[in-house]
Amino acid sequence: MDQAKSTDSPPTGENNKSYWRFSKQDFFPEKSFQSWATYRSALRETPLRFRDRLVGRSNDAAELGEVRKRSENEMKRCLTWWDLTWFGFGSVIGAGIFVLTGQEAHDHAGPAIILSYVASGISAMLSVFCYTEFAVEIPVAGGSFAYLRVELGDFAAFIAAANLILESIIGAAAVARSWTSYLTTLLNRPSNSLRIHTNLAKDYNYLDPIAVVVLIITSTIAIISAKKTSYVNWIASLVHSVIIVFIIVAAFAHADTSNLSPFLPYGVKGVFQAAAIVYFAYGGFDNIATMAEETRNPSKDIPLGLLGSMSIITVIYCLMALSLSMMQKYYNIDREAAYSIAFKDVGMKWAQYLVALGALKGMTSVLLVGALGQARYTTHIARSHIIPPFFALVHPKTGTPIYATMLLTFASACIALFSSLNVLASLLSISTLFIFMMMATALIVRRYYQRGVSTKPHTLKLVACLLIIIASSMGTSAYWGLNPQGWAGYVVTIPLWFAGTLGIQLFVPQCRTPKVWGVPLVPWFPSLSIATNLFLMGSLGSDAFIRFGLCTGVMLVYYLFFGVHATYDVAHGNCEETVGMQIEKVSDMEKATMKG
Repeated sequence: MDQAKSTDSPPTGENNKSYWRFSKQDFFPEKSFQSWATYRSALRETPLRFRDRLVGRSNDAAELGEVRKRSENEMKRCLTWWDLTWFGFGSVIGAGIFVLTGQEAHDHAGPAIILSYVASGISAMLSVFCYTEFAVEIPVAGGSFAYLRVELGDFAAFIAAANLILESIIGAAAVARSWTSYLTTLLNRPSNSLRIHTNLAKDYNYLDPIAVVVLIITSTIAIISAKKTSYVNWIASLVHSVIIVFIIVAAFAHADTSNLSPFLPYGVKGVFQAAAIVYFAYGGFDNIATMAEETRNPSKDIPLGLLGSMSIITVIYCLMALSLSMMQKYYNIDREAAYSIAFKDVGMKWAQYLVALGALKGMTSVLLVGALGQARYTTHIARSHIIPPFFALVHPKTGTPIYATMLLTFASACIALFSSLNVLASLLSISTLFIFMMMATALIVRRYYQRGVSTKPHTLKLVACLLIIIASSMGTSAYWGLNPQGWAGYVVTIPLWFAGTLGIQLFVPQCRTPKVWGVPLVPWFPSLSIATNLFLMGSLGSDAFIRFGLCTGVMLVYYLFFGVHATYDVAHGNCEETVGMQIEKVSDMEKATMKG
């Protein structure tokens, strides 16, 4: 297999450059930024360059070969399915289950919080399937950014990149803030007692220096070595797993079924509102896909590690949510440290400290694996020059992207110092759901469209069916938000979604068959993933969309003034470095998309 050969060979030859360098050319090697005159000239060409990037696409060989070379040094292939499985536990089980479960059971779902975890778990597993197929076929550090760049084009990949970096920064900040909350419980101190009170606006008025310190420590460990980070994660996750088993067993031992009544105090709408928020608890599994470049046998190790860990985690989450609901009435559940306070209220005061310790260990693992995986995302994004290629450099001895890790740590620390968890969680959820929706769309495109193979009629049919799937899914979500008690709208939107998916199956031939591992029941599984992710996005409050819109606007301004020019220069060879990236120009697929 040609791709496997590209993956196994060293990305670069002898490299004599010092890693610790900070010249202008390391940050801005592109022709557009060599002087103010060239930059002004580039700005005048912004519309032309934007159109070029809108339709430009990468390919598997470029991502596996030339793009990887821009890191100058190779990441070390040292991870197995065992490492990935424990990375799955370490990256997922943390602040979400220990903090958001109590918050959402109290505010939105009540005892039906278990249904919220089931709904978000189903959506997460559908996304896991999509990620697994891509990670096996294109085993590079870029994860969803690289996959979208190949299938949906350069601009779509930028939108993903911007949200990935936002998700990485906010996710780490949210977990670090939760770490401090559970530390106060472990020390038996009042909430916010370890934070510094200020007169800033609400939700930004408690400074958290402890969160900053935790972020710095975990990032430092991740910088040293991926394999050594895996060893640390094994130990922490093993201890964490023992504590989780204790929580579930002890909670059911003190369960009272009367606490489950009323089961739906906030109605069905509350269940899905909570599902959209607790989706944050499943976030992090995509970090495993970014480890593909450091995995010894991606075709075997990634499916085992990713699907295996996420299946077990989904069951654990449902059991933990149910056990909490049976220990206390939903209105008595503490929003900040739900499990610790619940055990205290049933007479197991000593257990609150064990739970707090388990939560701290879990959140430490999340930060540790997050620092590892998120830096890999950022590295590949920098390889594309969307952000300065300086952050793509891999250290020759550690085999880790030190600069990318430092960039994310600094940004996360700044946000964690000021922002509360409820501000961060909703913004993180909408960003994650949006990326997963794009991933499902990209998988359908990968299976049913191939340059030089797909005919124009088949391409137009595919585009039309995809638009029907996305539009009907948005319609279902909007109708739910406007009229949660109604049903008439679903008579239109759901059959349309079914017709769009069936149309792809019946009228568009598959152009690509997975070489090793593929998502089953295509196009139904990815189409359902599109629908569930959009539905959960629609269940979030308006504040989340406002924040998401503002952040997206800032990202687009950055892209128009920097990203579009840097990537245009790289694609057309106008760069001081040798790039040689193969970019497929506009094809029938993009033309049809533009017309649609």
